[in-house]
Amino acid sequence: MGTFTGSGGDGTIIVNIDDRETYYQGVAYTHPANKAMPSSAASFRTKNKDAQCQLRTDALLPIDPNTANMTTWNAIKDMYKDLVFSEYADVTISWDHAALTLSWKTNLGIGGDCILPRSKAGEPSEIDATKNDWGEFKKYVSGLRGQRYLFRGQSKPHRLRTSFHRTGRADLVRFRNEDIGVLRNHLSARTKHVFNFGVPDEFGAFLNLIQHHGYPTPLLDWTYSPYVAAFFAYRNISNEMAAKADPDARVRVFVFDQREWKIDWQQILLLLFPGPHLSIGEFMSIENERMIPQQAATTVTSVDDIESYIREKEKLSKKTYLSAIDLPVRDRRDVVRDLRYMGITAGSLFPGLDGACEELADRNFEI
Repeated sequence: MGTFTGSGGDGTIIVNIDDRETYYQGVAYTHPANKAMPSSAASFRTKNKDAQCQLRTDALLPIDPNTANMTTWNAIKDMYKDLVFSEYADVTISWDHAALTLSWKTNLGIGGDCILPRSKAGEPSEIDATKNDWGEFKKYVSGLRGQRYLFRGQSKPHRLRTSFHRTGRADLVRFRNEDIGVLRNHLSARTKHVFNFGVPDEFGAFLNLIQHHGYPTPLLDWTYSPYVAAFFAYRNISNEMAAKADPDARVRVFVFDQREWKIDWQQILLLLFPGPHLSIGEFMSIENERMIPQQAATTVTSVDDIESYIREKEKLSKKTYLSAIDLPVRDRRDVVRDLRYMGITAGSLFPGLDGACEELADRNFEI
């Protein structure tokens, strides 16, 4: 993500690129600062994986300002009097470890260029987390106002990143056109409900279902319960690992002020929204027994580096939305014991045979 300059004006640009083994493929979105011009989308594919190349995009598609969907120029041209829309662009590309450089010229002679820095999503989190022990954590969260905050537990202080983006994927158009159809065909025999993807609530429920069963999606799981978040933070750490851990080793619980975020920033529950966004959703729990015991909420995003995106919004609003609490790995035994008394176990959070066996193994073998 970054800014571009050109003969047609300046604006922001987002380029989503997937590695397709022998070539790169993706889509670029441009958003002119001059609102008298439409945003546009350009799909592209390189011939190979050379660090320098030239290509011609597929047909440029304008973005309907009313629906945020890609459309045809004929469908929206009456909104833009006396404007002619380009059909394609010839693009020169170069990249290295630090940045992606693009320059282009359309069939109408409109040029532009940009230098886009590499995402920091794979780097360690830069949040200055509060360091609490388990007792301090319980005291802190007991004073938080219910339903205002979302929590997410992680065994490592990595940046917030969806499972989809952690795979290295970025092109949500490909995800929608390729992955979803295959998933629907394969999973329809295993679900009693036939999901209607033409109904947004059902499509969201389907994405949430596959997310909860391990398929990478652009959704990020949260919970309204700080204690459920603590369970997930410690879940993949055994008591033996905790006992041998460095005294400074910590797990992390993120705290997200979702109430203020929803007040300040538009919530967009669209998979193919052409701009950056982080939107909070609570989807229907169709065939998804885990949502209720996990007190689950979900964010949908097109952004790889969620932490940096939130930080930019904090600068604009002069508010703090995202914070973190780091807890000692060595507290694991005490944490699991307390959570068990609260009824927060693998058996309760993952209804079914797998969850029950995980809970009993943890109880009977003190793993």
